[in-house]
Amino acid sequence: MTHRTQIGIIGAGPAGLLLSHLLHLAGIESVILESRTREEIESTVRAGVLEQGTVDLLKAAGVGDRMLREGAVHEGILLRFNGHTHRINFAELTGGRVITVYAQHEVIKDLVKARLAAGGRILFGVKDVSVHDIESAAPRIRCTHDGAGVEIDCDFIAGCDGFHGICRPAFPAGKRSDYSHVYPLGWFGILVEAPPSSAELIYAYHQKGFALVSTRSPTLQRMYLQCHPQDEVANWSDDRIWSELHARLETHDGWKPKMGKIIQKNIVGMRSFVAEPMQHGRLFLAGDAAHIVPPTGAKGLNLAAADVLVLSRGLAEFYCSGRTALLEAYSASALRRVWRAEHFSWWMTSMLHHFPDADTFQQRLQISQLDYVTSSPTAAKSLAENYVGLPLH
Repeated sequence: MTHRTQIGIIGAGPAGLLLSHLLHLAGIESVILESRTREEIESTVRAGVLEQGTVDLLKAAGVGDRMLREGAVHEGILLRFNGHTHRINFAELTGGRVITVYAQHEVIKDLVKARLAAGGRILFGVKDVSVHDIESAAPRIRCTHDGAGVEIDCDFIAGCDGFHGICRPAFPAGKRSDYSHVYPLGWFGILVEAPPSSAELIYAYHQKGFALVSTRSPTLQRMYLQCHPQDEVANWSDDRIWSELHARLETHDGWKPKMGKIIQKNIVGMRSFVAEPMQHGRLFLAGDAAHIVPPTGAKGLNLAAADVLVLSRGLAEFYCSGRTALLEAYSASALRRVWRAEHFSWWMTSMLHHFPDADTFQQRLQISQLDYVTSSPTAAKSLAENYVGLPLH
């Protein structure tokens, strides 16, 4: 079976879904191919800290109503070290720009609903996806759907299929350079049935390791502990988890996290990755297919949104006027923001974690950096500007 569309999109994560919706608003057709089911993509719980620009983009695209009702607006974050808590006031330091905590799977639900309501085509549960003729003016995607072979003829292909997808490896040999860094760190994450421990996110530096406190809903909280990346969930009893959280988050005024039933445990490794360029021929990469950041800087979903905004504008220009200037500049435009986010995420990670090979000199440097960030308005403003996100242009 052969389908014809203007843009073939591989991957129904935030990047693919948002790109499809932005193209729809510009009158451009697309088809999304996704290997998982709708239920799977809508139930995979992942963090969601949305920059001001991402919030504004979702609102402008008409998919932000539930986010505005249910998302938690934070005007700052709390940095904790040496038993004291220091607030970075985003709104004050950035002229009113803030963040919104709204889980990624909720963004996906909103986008899937919007695409289907508008008659958009999403093929869930596809298998054996491959791309062909990406250097020609008529690229194709082949896959299996519901047991039948499917071919998508299109003008362009958007690879939004994540780090382990098939699109990035489809670049010809020698046409792509990869830059990566693996951190000797992991995050042990828990979901807790409890009221919020804090009105804003807490980032804690401690000799026993980093800790993070965030909120998912009025009754569900997300917390993280630094651990070894090859550690196992079975090694962490509930008692051990709470003991470590209390130790790493302790303050001189006796603050303690709200405890409750732990309903989920998982361990994630941390890495940085960038592929250059993000385009070859008529194949364009976006989101995790092109870059990965450690979660410390809360940039993953936001970079995906920024990528597809730039790409959608380039495609809109092409179909409106035939010009290709924006499409040709896509990679350079996107990578400028990507590398800024990579640096910020690396910097936050380096400042807040206890590194296994760090000597006491390096540890004192971390404390000095934290002291500077929390005492200098200039340093605090730099952190705030990067955290809430540079404006989307």
